[in-house]
Amino acid sequence: MAMVKSILADERDFRSVHPAIVDCRYLVSERDGRKVLQLNTYGSANRQIPNKLSQTIQFDEESARSLWRILSTEFGFKG
Repeated sequence: MAMVKSILADERDFRSVHPAIVDCRYLVSERDGRKVLQLNTYGSANRQIPNKLSQTIQFDEESARSLWRILSTEFGFKG
């Protein structure tokens, strides 16, 4: 569980696409005077406790803007 400070390109390549398919839910809230986006992933069906909250990652406006730029560049998102 972490608040993202920055997003930097990694020069390495990943070996494979992860086999586990999970659900992700998001929440948006304001904390300490700033809006925060939180993404929560939940355990896959084969986990010991399926659908249990597994990972949480938070983005403030600056890190969310960085993510949007990456998504726009890599996937051609517009808007």
